[in-house]
Amino acid sequence: MAPDPHHDPVTEADVLPDADEAALRAEETADHSRESESLDKENRLKSHYVRKVREALEEGENDRAYDLVEPLHPADIADLFELLGAEERRQLASAITDLMSADVIAELNDHVREQLVEELDAEDIAEIAEQLDTDDAVAMLEDLDEEDQQAVLAEMEPEDRAAIESALSFPEESAGRLMSRDLVAVPEHMTVGDLIDYLREADGEIATEFWEVFVVDARHHPVGTCALSWILRAPRNIALADVMKRDQTLIPVTMDQEEVALRFQKYALISAAVVDDAGRLVGQITVDDVVHIIQEEAGEDALLLSGAGDGDINEPLPQTIRTRMLWLFINLGTAILASAVVAVFEGTITRLVTLAVLMPIVTGMGGNAATQTMTVTVRALATNQLTSSNTWRMIVREWWIASANGLGLGALMAAACQLIYHDWWLSFVLLLAMALNSLNAGLSGVLIPIGLNRLKIDPAVTSTVFVTTMTDTFGFFFFLGLAELFQLS
Repeated sequence: MAPDPHHDPVTEADVLPDADEAALRAEETADHSRESESLDKENRLKSHYVRKVREALEEGENDRAYDLVEPLHPADIADLFELLGAEERRQLASAITDLMSADVIAELNDHVREQLVEELDAEDIAEIAEQLDTDDAVAMLEDLDEEDQQAVLAEMEPEDRAAIESALSFPEESAGRLMSRDLVAVPEHMTVGDLIDYLREADGEIATEFWEVFVVDARHHPVGTCALSWILRAPRNIALADVMKRDQTLIPVTMDQEEVALRFQKYALISAAVVDDAGRLVGQITVDDVVHIIQEEAGEDALLLSGAGDGDINEPLPQTIRTRMLWLFINLGTAILASAVVAVFEGTITRLVTLAVLMPIVTGMGGNAATQTMTVTVRALATNQLTSSNTWRMIVREWWIASANGLGLGALMAAACQLIYHDWWLSFVLLLAMALNSLNAGLSGVLIPIGLNRLKIDPAVTSTVFVTTMTDTFGFFFFLGLAELFQLS
């Protein structure tokens, strides 16, 4: 059969020799087998694998530890460090020195990375930082003491040092800290062909990984973007100005990272230009950076609401104790306040001990209702679902919800109270107290976070203390006050 003239012939160079191909397949099979020994179906490190690594470290067999770790992906190596104790981490880092790549360092938990970095000298830290993206390098250096930080920067190449110093000058958790300076920016007078030639010829001088090209004017202001898919499909003679997308989402360098994440989510961005106060392009943020932010912010508010600090099991023990102790101490004050209300009605409780049995129901249900409303409100504020435009509608909505829940559950408990105690007045007081405290809980759960937000105070941090005080204090006051009013004794 004659060869097809339109079909590109396969050359010898395109095909691996049989022996080499077989060896490659065997090596890939061996790697897969070793990985399956270390990872379970949910891609987590198996306990028996971690135990093997521990045993190798305890017995001083660094070569065996190295062989166990070497097949792992950098992210899995980072997970392994987080599963080990402090001393074991130091031993493992010494055993697998050449595996401690920038990719591993970038994937490490903040507390674990800080601990490991403290064990390295300034030269080694500088070498690792130069391999990292700017945002990852900043995350590694920002927690160092000023003296150690300067020592590391002194060991770095001038260009890398300048980039990191510039990033460190921006507020924590801002776009300036998060952005990468590795991007591709070209003037708007270029054609598609000029751009393709530039990308091919500038090997090593531009970013190696990017999804879109930023087009800038003479003042280095971003005027548009070109996705790589557009560039590859457009004829060479077409001007960039004719194919670029002029509408783009620009991120101010001082924008909070949570707001950055919301912009990416709202506009389905893959990357976005970061601009300084003068509107000049200074960096870019990509979706892989935002994924980490979303993960952090998703758990942060819930942890702040509980007063549990970072909620990180790798956080140093003294720091965790201090954080939790502070909020527990504040909560102790609110509990004393609620107890003071109970003390005012001590005589009423003495005359009718049944009140003491029913009091926790009123306050407990109020607290649970307030927690639901507060959580929804804090989340709505964090995701910009709740703004000044719909605040009143949110308040009315929660008023109806609280009223319905309070009356419904109050009626249920009143019926149960009547069956047990056969006291119509006590049942009526329980119904009324639960309805009032549910309404109090609903309004507190929405008004307190909104008020704190208006005062520029993070509602996730302080809402719980105020809301708990409201539901406990007023819950006791409503129930015991009504009992006193109707003189159930």
